[in-house]
Amino acid sequence: MTMADEKILMLTMAVTDMAKAKAFYAEQLGWSVVQDYGQGDHHWVSLVLPGGGASLTLSTMHGNMKPGSMTLYLSTANIETTYNEYKAKGVEVDEVKNDLYGPGSGVKWFGPISDPDGNQWMMVQSEHGPQ
Repeated sequence: MTMADEKILMLTMAVTDMAKAKAFYAEQLGWSVVQDYGQGDHHWVSLVLPGGGASLTLSTMHGNMKPGSMTLYLSTANIETTYNEYKAKGVEVDEVKNDLYGPGSGVKWFGPISDPDGNQWMMVQSEHGPQ
């Protein structure tokens, strides 16, 4: 296997209240729950985006992770549609901007979207569709 064959399989995010975190990602953002194991301070839930790709595992087993310390970026082919879908589901979203890489860059984005622990997501319109 070469480096060109490798892909990110999973990201793990520390959360304090699994029920709130799971509801936010599954119900408000529309991610699919693929695994749900344990309970209390030994609980993890893996979710995937509707389009697939790497999974996000929410975990109450923090290790060296701190809840609320992550900022991640997601790409979307249509920023306006994504914005409207999230807003309709009650997700707090800022207006779409057109300058992610600085004034005049023309890259549309919105965010941050904060989960119940304060982890943040930025939504970016991909110039070539989803990557």
